[in-house]
Amino acid sequence: MKRNKTLITLGALVMAATFNLVTTGMAAAQQNRNCGPRELVVNRLAEGFGETRQSMGLGANDAVVEVFASEESGTWTITVTSPNGVTCLVASGQAFEELAEALPAKGNDA
Repeated sequence: MKRNKTLITLGALVMAATFNLVTTGMAAAQQNRNCGPRELVVNRLAEGFGETRQSMGLGANDAVVEVFASEESGTWTITVTSPNGVTCLVASGQAFEELAEALPAKGNDA
């Protein structure tokens, strides 16, 4: 149950934070060559940073938005994978923390 709440919370956070990043960030990332085949990108995140997928969701234009993180080092990365299989790094940072916050009650605009 706690894990489901965490995934829902992280998913909502990712979707809100990347709404604009999916469209503009993907174009910028492709220009900066921060993109590659999904398998290669995921392997580099795992081998180089110890990051594993923590949450995922469907973004604009059927792009898959994923959050990878390492609980050990605290690093995190947000990726966007387009329908053609190209994965781009959209954002990354440190101090990743898994949260298990309760969702607001229905009808509450919190």
